Amino acid sequence: MTNGCISLQNKEVFVSGVKIFYGSQTGTAKGFATSLAEAVTSLDLPVAVINLKEYDPDDQLVEEVTSKNVCAFVVATYTDGQPTESAVWFCKWLEEASSDFRFGKTYLKGMRYAVFGLGNSVYASHFNKVGKNVDKWLWMLGAHRVVARGEGDCDVVKSKHGSIEADFRVWKTKFLARLQALQKGEKKPCDGNCKRGQCESSVEEEPSESTSEEESGTEDHQNLNSVVDVEDLGKIMNCVKKEKREKEEQEEKSSLVRNTVKNEDSERRTMITPALREALTKQGYQLIGSHSGVKLCRWTKSMLRGRGGCYKHTFYGIESHRCMETTPSLACANKCVFCWRHHTNPVGTEWRWKMDQPEMILKEAIENHQNMIKQFKGVPGVKEERFEEAMMVKHCALSLVGEPIMYPEINRFLKLLHECKISSFLVTNAQFPLEIRNLKPVTQLYVSVDASTKDSLKKIDRPLFKDFWQRFLNSLKALAAKQQRTVYRLTLVKAWNVDELQAYAELVSLGNPDFIEVKGVTYCGESSASSLTMANVPWHEEVIHFVRELVDLIPDYEIACEHEHSNCLLIAHKRFKIGREWWTWIDYNRFQELVQGYEDSGGSATFSAEDYMAKTPHWALFGASERGFDPKDTRYQRKNKSKDISGC
Repeated sequence: MTNGCISLQNKEVFVSGVKIFYGSQTGTAKGFATSLAEAVTSLDLPVAVINLKEYDPDDQLVEEVTSKNVCAFVVATYTDGQPTESAVWFCKWLEEASSDFRFGKTYLKGMRYAVFGLGNSVYASHFNKVGKNVDKWLWMLGAHRVVARGEGDCDVVKSKHGSIEADFRVWKTKFLARLQALQKGEKKPCDGNCKRGQCESSVEEEPSESTSEEESGTEDHQNLNSVVDVEDLGKIMNCVKKEKREKEEQEEKSSLVRNTVKNEDSERRTMITPALREALTKQGYQLIGSHSGVKLCRWTKSMLRGRGGCYKHTFYGIESHRCMETTPSLACANKCVFCWRHHTNPVGTEWRWKMDQPEMILKEAIENHQNMIKQFKGVPGVKEERFEEAMMVKHCALSLVGEPIMYPEINRFLKLLHECKISSFLVTNAQFPLEIRNLKPVTQLYVSVDASTKDSLKKIDRPLFKDFWQRFLNSLKALAAKQQRTVYRLTLVKAWNVDELQAYAELVSLGNPDFIEVKGVTYCGESSASSLTMANVPWHEEVIHFVRELVDLIPDYEIACEHEHSNCLLIAHKRFKIGREWWTWIDYNRFQELVQGYEDSGGSATFSAEDYMAKTPHWALFGASERGFDPKDTRYQRKNKSKDISGC
């Protein structure tokens, strides 16, 4: 009562509703989800039961950060450890997001969740693997677990409570009790073990393979000394990674010494060690043989869903959903500060590993790529006609990781690509001039020009060769002799290489490239291997300013195209401007005809870049209102975009 009037205060809502997601094959998980929904309804809470097959995590999951909902996941595991068909896309997305620096460890901070997994302990090696993984991946993205993971066992002999139904009922009771407490605004009950005013029960542990509500005991009764503070977790992991890296580097040095004293015909070791295989697999690579890999580009996924293509679509007309990103060599001769793989790949100045045949590499690369595409069948938003097209690879970007030109059979590999009518985009780090000179025709040959002076190149690329600068200059000279399309690829790192305009202009005259791509560096997250931070990432307008100043110093070139979404611009030689129209796009069918003629003639029927150029559409040009975004697609802005994720 205030001044004779009744003041009504809005009651704070701590739980606005419950969403229950299920991934089911035989219907058991769906039945459990329905049962849980009925129980939640009795608490006067709105509830929704959602089939994961009809749910798009890329669009919708982040909404749970601010929704005040509690999300329950009821997911089954196949006997082979894989998710059910209805949950494949959700699990794939969650796995990739959890290891992608662009999302970060706070992407789902504020979301509350619980997981119940269904499995059969007869298959002990991957019992309830899907439930464990979903729990772990959500935690890695910053979501908060409200109750320990539940595990149901189809094996009645080993089931904790005599049947999978009983296992679920026990977990459901705990979940409902916790839900009621959350409704009242209660935090986890304190057990009295507090230190410096901080309740132990507020410290959430990382999910492990063995941690569930049955095996770990009650989370409220753990000893404080057994809990690792979340703030210290990163330091501990960094130390572990550092020790592991130092050990591997020492082993590699020792192995190199051993190899130098062995005979030429001695057995060479494989490039992919067990530790390397584990690290790259976690990053989403599909490894091929002993030194190759393939990975699905995010722009392939984007174009499948009609959300736009990469900058190569804008600049050169590739179909991003039909592009395969691969490499025949995971090894590299540089350790660039902006490497988006955090230097998990091996390094070397020459080929000293076992070698796989190019036929096998290409066959398995295409098969692995197609298998990754198949996972998008039925995913919300995927366009059916593009899905069908994506199964037929048309372009190959040899830029995944490492130095593809190091592969001794790179020319045979390129020939095989062209025989399959697949265009080739090869990127090299300008440390192998002889290999560049000996390279057979490719659709487009890139050279990374990451700096324009000896000191800055050493600082940014951190090359292994002692004569790296001369190799760099010789590589640019070798590029000038190539007849097919050539590109300088400039990556701008603010405060490191953006003030060397005159030196860049001199390098342009040395290699005389057809095109110059200028792109702002993409921040790849914190890494002990690099001191790069977000402060080194230039704004798009800063990239435009740099390009304008550079063009003023190279009179034979003009700004042709822009792809704002990738923070990238294209400078083109004026010979690709016919009249007042730019012809930066590629006639891919014509290229295949020309390269076939080259092969049939034994190399005498040469051809040039102008022989397979195509007209650039208006929307791709610099100054167009679309700023490089294809109007046929719909631009998608990620919700809760806490950091720039525009890299490609």
